[in-house]
Amino acid sequence: MSATEPTTARNELRSIARRAMVQRGLLPDFSPAVLAQTDAIAGAAAERGPSIRDRRRLLWASIDNDDSRDLDQLSVAEPLTGGAVKILVAVADVEATVTEGSAIDRHARTNTTSVYTAAEVFPMLPEKLSTDLTSLGESQERLAIVMEMVVGADGTVTESEVYRAVVLNHAKLAYNAVAAWLDGTAPAPPGLSEVPGLDEQLRTQDRVAQAMKGLRHEHGALSLATLESRAVFEGDVLADLRPDEKNRAKELIEAFMVAANGATAKYLEKKGFASLRRILRSPARWDRIVALATDLGERLPGEPSARALEEFLTKRRRADPARFPDLSLSVVKLLGSGEYAVELPGQSADGHFGLAVRDYTHSTAPNRRYPDLATQRMLKAAIAGRPAPYSNEELNTLARHCTTQEDNAAKVERQVRKSVAALLLASRIGERFDAVVTGASEKGTWVRILRPPVEGRVVRGFEGLDVGDRVGVKLVGTDVERGFIDFVRAQPAA
Repeated sequence: MSATEPTTARNELRSIARRAMVQRGLLPDFSPAVLAQTDAIAGAAAERGPSIRDRRRLLWASIDNDDSRDLDQLSVAEPLTGGAVKILVAVADVEATVTEGSAIDRHARTNTTSVYTAAEVFPMLPEKLSTDLTSLGESQERLAIVMEMVVGADGTVTESEVYRAVVLNHAKLAYNAVAAWLDGTAPAPPGLSEVPGLDEQLRTQDRVAQAMKGLRHEHGALSLATLESRAVFEGDVLADLRPDEKNRAKELIEAFMVAANGATAKYLEKKGFASLRRILRSPARWDRIVALATDLGERLPGEPSARALEEFLTKRRRADPARFPDLSLSVVKLLGSGEYAVELPGQSADGHFGLAVRDYTHSTAPNRRYPDLATQRMLKAAIAGRPAPYSNEELNTLARHCTTQEDNAAKVERQVRKSVAALLLASRIGERFDAVVTGASEKGTWVRILRPPVEGRVVRGFEGLDVGDRVGVKLVGTDVERGFIDFVRAQPAA
């Protein structure tokens, strides 16, 4: 911050974010070499040839956040006979512009992900690329990798194909507006209503996505509903933290992305390629999840079972919807974090416990995540019949690095969220809050309050508390720079 720049909440949070990036081994800025290389790129990649199919006439559309410009994927549906539907997902061909080993690639490989904080976004790729030349922007012809899947009436993917294509985004849509229209609570947003046939197209996609979602949950995919929050600014003044909730449009995209990532993993396996899988191991603290269920009068088996856990979660959502986000958060904390692992042809890596799928990679967000860009390179080599671009040793090194840096990025985002919360709570010292315990270990005990939805540490009276317990706490201190929010256990209200 310059000497003449006024101190505002946004500027303070931006400075905190940048310091946290450096402390975690992440690069907050692009080097002169990256900027020079970016400036030299004149336009979007425009390769043509018999191996690149023309899919521009299909009614492709993107659905993302209101302010997103780094558009990684489009989707479209083609009804078939017998109730089946062909779902196509187009993923931006970032690899066509970002050469492996280039300055841009080295920066992306160092951070491995875009970092999203309340005050500033630190993109993995320069915005000239991620929000323009490698983005599937509205009305722009772009190269893409297409995952084409046939989905049965029950939501089962019966066959899939992966190929290169040129596509055209006919409408840039936003989650909230599309969800409100699907729910019947608002008219069609302009981008949707202006494209003939797109309304029917999206209703077909929604129907298929709901069938796919239902099938995944039957297999044990977990129905979790944590209260994610986003900072709300009025100018540069921090005004509030508001929940960012799931909706039907987000479920649509999630269903298709899970399926597309599964199709990617199976395609690489069929071609004899190793793959960079995204896994979530069986939870080490299953015993505590069992105890949470017991406290609520329910039973879970002694060994981890995604299907049994999903049945329990579904029952609790119906029984106590108001408290379900608290239960969800407790389960999320106990499940642990996902990681990247290499699966070799003919071998079997762990699947994803939370999604209840075995074949799963990250391939649908190459503008935002490096594992997706690396997977794209492997896909294009497999499609072209070329040797794999990475050795097994290189993939294992990359998997470990991406897991570490993703964790570092998450810690930066979490630290800034805590600084936002500390700013909001600074004037409320001494107030009492109802809370749920979200973490309990030798490192400390943490709780989350509901309004605003923030976490803090219990610095006194934490003895005997464990994840999922409900407790009253009193706010005793905040530290905006470090993102500390300190509570003590409060006496029960009289």
